[in-house]
Amino acid sequence: MLRGALRLLPPQLRGRELALPRRARPLSSGSGTAGREEKPSSFLGTKWKDTAETVIIGGGCIGVSLAYHLAKAGMKDVILLEKSELTAGSTWHAAGLTTYFHPGINLKKIHYYSIKLYEKLEEETGQAVGFHQPGSIRIASTPTRVDELKYQMTRAGWHPAEQYLIGPERIQELFPILNMEKVLAGLYNPGDGHIDPYSLTMALAAGARKYGALLNYPVQVTNLSPRSDGTWEVETPHGIIRTNRIVNTAGFWAREIGTMIGLHHPLIPVHHQYVVTSTIPEVKALKTELPVLRDLEGSYYLRQERDGLLFGPYESQEKMKLQESWVTNGVPPGFGKELFESDLDRIMDHVEAAMAMVPVLKQADIINTVAGPITYSPDILPMVGPHQGVRNYWVAIGFGYGIIHAGGVGKYLSDWILGGEPPFDLIELDPNRYGKWSTTQYTATKARESYGFNNIVGYPKEERFAGRPTERVSGLYEVLKSKCSMGFHAGWEQPHWFYKPGDEIGYKPSFRHTNWFEPVGREYKQVMEKVGVIDLTPFGKFIVKGNDSVKLLDHLFANVIPKVGATNISHMLTPRGQVYAELTVSHLSPGEFLLVTGSGSELHDLRWIEEEALKGGYNVEIKNITDEMGVLGIAGPFARKVLQKLTIEDLSDSAFKFLQSRYIKLSDIAATAIRISYSGELGWELYHRKEDSAALYNVIMEAGQEEGIDDFGTYALNALRLEKAFRAWGAEMNCDTNPLEAGLDYFIKLNKPADFIGKQALKQIKEKGLKRRLVYLTLETANIDPEGNESVWHNGRVVGNTTSGNYSYSTQQSLAFAYVPTELSKVGQKLEVELLGQNYSATIVEEPLVLTEQTRTRLQKKGGSAKV
Repeated sequence: MLRGALRLLPPQLRGRELALPRRARPLSSGSGTAGREEKPSSFLGTKWKDTAETVIIGGGCIGVSLAYHLAKAGMKDVILLEKSELTAGSTWHAAGLTTYFHPGINLKKIHYYSIKLYEKLEEETGQAVGFHQPGSIRIASTPTRVDELKYQMTRAGWHPAEQYLIGPERIQELFPILNMEKVLAGLYNPGDGHIDPYSLTMALAAGARKYGALLNYPVQVTNLSPRSDGTWEVETPHGIIRTNRIVNTAGFWAREIGTMIGLHHPLIPVHHQYVVTSTIPEVKALKTELPVLRDLEGSYYLRQERDGLLFGPYESQEKMKLQESWVTNGVPPGFGKELFESDLDRIMDHVEAAMAMVPVLKQADIINTVAGPITYSPDILPMVGPHQGVRNYWVAIGFGYGIIHAGGVGKYLSDWILGGEPPFDLIELDPNRYGKWSTTQYTATKARESYGFNNIVGYPKEERFAGRPTERVSGLYEVLKSKCSMGFHAGWEQPHWFYKPGDEIGYKPSFRHTNWFEPVGREYKQVMEKVGVIDLTPFGKFIVKGNDSVKLLDHLFANVIPKVGATNISHMLTPRGQVYAELTVSHLSPGEFLLVTGSGSELHDLRWIEEEALKGGYNVEIKNITDEMGVLGIAGPFARKVLQKLTIEDLSDSAFKFLQSRYIKLSDIAATAIRISYSGELGWELYHRKEDSAALYNVIMEAGQEEGIDDFGTYALNALRLEKAFRAWGAEMNCDTNPLEAGLDYFIKLNKPADFIGKQALKQIKEKGLKRRLVYLTLETANIDPEGNESVWHNGRVVGNTTSGNYSYSTQQSLAFAYVPTELSKVGQKLEVELLGQNYSATIVEEPLVLTEQTRTRLQKKGGSAKV
């Protein structure tokens, strides 16, 4: 029995190479058919160059893929340096799974490109890659899992990869040795499979050399020295290489490369185990290869390996193991193609689940166990792109699934490096999503959680609680933490919704309306009818000042620069005219500006601003004050009345107009007050010292007792902004969209004198005409609302996708933004939106559903009617 084999395996053999399958064995051990790797010393016969356009550090599948793509795209001087031999590290022992599936949006594009590349790589390079494409099935064995598969299906319709929701009968056909007792449904991707990681890397290496890249090894990088012009000196025992940029693709050595330049990348190695069986008669008798099986409840993957099976589980966070000593003491100098000692007792729960699902495993013998390091970031996603605070230093590190990501990430980074902007939006992989708050302890705690939650149900609005709170808490955290359900935003805790007596409290995820639905409606009503206060401290906040500050911002932003005392909403565009960022810009005093962005965009935006300032030689000072400043928002019809009690400043509409900013004192607490609110109601954002947050909150709440003041959270804020048809960066606009199709024309000043980034591209886009537009939809649903990224249907085919959605508490229906072809974008057009496997009728309506307070006031002054 497999169970017996696991327990009877002699301790001295556990984790050692017994009869290691080809895709997990280095070819230097004498097996495989895909062409042998040169011996490590073979580099000496390769041309050594002391200058390069790009130096890539690390010769796993990620680094070699980047070298291949850069060289193929025409970059002349690409040098890859590997400290031992290609594939040393996590690549050589990987299970090699490939899948079109990903719950994210644009990571699907990465997966899709990788598979399409791997399909033709052998033909292009002459190197066999051992690519099998029997498909894969994700098994749902509970009703909640079926909902999850339906939830994922609606996000797949507008992507090119094939994906189907299939029933038990079809699953049995595809995987005849499966026990069908608990199987309810499956998510089937026909093009999925597995590839030999070693052969894949060798094929990419052959391609890289073919197009002119130099792959030099063994060459250890001993130091990195930045030069004043932004170039680098890469020091090695063989000499110094001068390069325009470096890319860290060093796998579990990536932390050590970062440390050379004072960066502490939040990465930690995880022990991942899998086992391989000997021949199983029932498997050998099959006429076609089994699809890869992923049992979501059992938390393991299983695939055919020759005439046996390969089984890999993800242990719970209590049982799984981290290699924490590598973080504190560094990776052992000689570690490369070694394995850890396996600990099969850790995976016995998963073994039993697998034997119940695939009974033939009970009689199988193990011929090999593999326990190797895989480097995890706190949220399991890799870190890809340029790093803030260091010029021309790029990373592609922290890959939990490096084989499927290798091809697509190589192409993505190559396009970004050569084109000067990301080819599409992948902010979830931005290395700058982490900051100083991402401590070693936090990284370890989150990596343990992420590994253990590998197959947890993927609910909308998911929250994970390990490692929280970080050191990055607002001045209100202690005051509010027991009163609300908190969300996690770039290290910060921020209230999602607040509790009242009788509420079902806590985090209760669901695919349908859940415990927060009614309380959010209550908070919505609070802001619309009275006055509410919200903690907005997580905003990213920068001060830009200096002789060239106006010139820099005029170059960066498509909007005009506001006058002193004024604020506006401005967008930074990419050279192709896509929306890189949305910020509010306040001109505090002559030449001094406060720039504010969303919490998740803080270092993403700061890096862009700093890079453009350096590139253009602007005489400016840029300071990140995010952690120093607290922000309180106050909104609702009584907001002015409450604040006026606390200040001698005239807050009347004529004295303090919409989109004006000024320094004021509220009960002797200094603040920069901006008359703006993402709720669309009368309101102010109050920027102040973080240590004053609790005092400011308390005096406001006390002053508002007569007006019935209360708290509200980000869920209510989102409902309010959607009714006002306010766009959100990361949803309605990002690097995948241009501002014209997003309906941002008002903020884009093509006639302003400054030649802002993206201006010429935007003019060409306007001349050619738009192919799609953002539209505003209402739809009738039952106990479920759109939230974004659902498929939009018309006449039986998918024509677009939603970007965000919510319930309209004022009109009591669902609403959503969506991108559709221009010919289907007129008001009144009937469409359908897919939610949990059902298409709901939708209608394009004139936006907004609810007029903003400023518009209502203006109409009332003119004697018109204001729709609320």
